[in-house]
Amino acid sequence: MFNRTSPTPHQVYLGLGANLGDRAATLRAARARLAPSFTVLGCSSLYQTPPWGVTDQPPFLNAVCYGQTALAPAELLTFLKALERDLGRIATRRWGPRAIDLDILLFDDLILQTPTLTIPHPLLHERPFVLIPLRELAPDLRHPALGTTIADLAQALPEPDLQVIAQAW
Repeated sequence: MFNRTSPTPHQVYLGLGANLGDRAATLRAARARLAPSFTVLGCSSLYQTPPWGVTDQPPFLNAVCYGQTALAPAELLTFLKALERDLGRIATRRWGPRAIDLDILLFDDLILQTPTLTIPHPLLHERPFVLIPLRELAPDLRHPALGTTIADLAQALPEPDLQVIAQAW
């Protein structure tokens, strides 16, 4: 069903994160290099966040960008992984430090599970560093699998330890 590009653009939310090197510059470079495969229509503020999962590493800068693509989900994932490699991502331990991390959070109202890709992102509802920036962009958007708004999901989390670093980046 989703194995070819589409003439109708898909509405997609991407998570961006980095905790090595010049984090802000890397995130700006990632955002700029999404085109022409992904047209950025808006981005949240940049948030400094503590590491999640593996905590013995530097803090992250995180943001969410909203946009459109004609790519199918698997094609978008392939493009994002290649962009990560181009920007210096090296495979390390799961949830370990990284120069860049690009995740598909939401893709239209699609619910998809394959061996290599799950949409919506499977941990989206547990991660303040994703939900808070996503709430900034689309508080009334509903999680396709849970049926709950992004604002309600963010509200249900414990008080997050996030700091806005830049509103326009």
